[in-house]
Amino acid sequence: MRKSISISFFIRMILLVALTASFVQFESFYKQKEIIRNIAYGLNTFLTASVLISIGHFILVKLYNSRNEQQIVRGNFVLGITRVATVCNVFFFIVSLMIAVGINPKDFITSMTIVAMAIAVIFREYITNMISGLIIMFSDQFSVGDRIKIGEYQGKIVDITLANLVVRDEDDDAVMIPNNLVFTATLVNKTSQKSNKIVVKFELPIDIAVAVEELERYLTPLFQQNPNLDHSKGFIIKVADLAKDYIKYKVEVSTISSSNKIHQQVQSRILNEILQFQRGKG
Repeated sequence: MRKSISISFFIRMILLVALTASFVQFESFYKQKEIIRNIAYGLNTFLTASVLISIGHFILVKLYNSRNEQQIVRGNFVLGITRVATVCNVFFFIVSLMIAVGINPKDFITSMTIVAMAIAVIFREYITNMISGLIIMFSDQFSVGDRIKIGEYQGKIVDITLANLVVRDEDDDAVMIPNNLVFTATLVNKTSQKSNKIVVKFELPIDIAVAVEELERYLTPLFQQNPNLDHSKGFIIKVADLAKDYIKYKVEVSTISSSNKIHQQVQSRILNEILQFQRGKG
């Protein structure tokens, strides 16, 4: 990937130098051919901006990585810089296109002020999503690869775009969560918690619900035999909620590691055991 980016940069540099030299070498030709001159000026504008943006992107990423060599580097800043660079490239591509067809970008933007305001109102949600996306990218609250829970959604962040958080849930489905939701809903970063303690919640129908002591006796062999549990801290079972048709229980247990994989394995074993218990009572 980096090699292809480097090749692209050098190609743009060569084209920019060649095009700039042609303005001096073929000055009289450009004066006679207005259409070709406009296209050349447009291409020169885009190449100049693109090269400068690439250099700026490279310097900022290098500085960030060098300042965080002794720390855990989270990819949000690099991702944010990359997104901003992409937006800038798109902007200058549009400006260059205007120049190529003979439109003065300054006059065009001035004449389109009212239309731009109307567009801003129409696409307000998308614009606020973009701003929220940039805030997320430059924050250190979470990063790509973290496991989060936001509202009713939970899973692993696989990408952060200017519009959405892309989360891979437990069913391996890609869930697109609007960036605005991050600032309006309760968000839990399970990766940053770094805790060995896990809480498993489950419900039993009221007709087969049992006392906490009976559940403790039933689950004790499972906890004693599981090598991923910290046996010195034991486990706790509580009644979390009592409803008309069910009773909600909560199991608190400590593992030997804060690894997400171990937490998922322990949670799965507990829930499977509860399912067997429920079938035996049914």
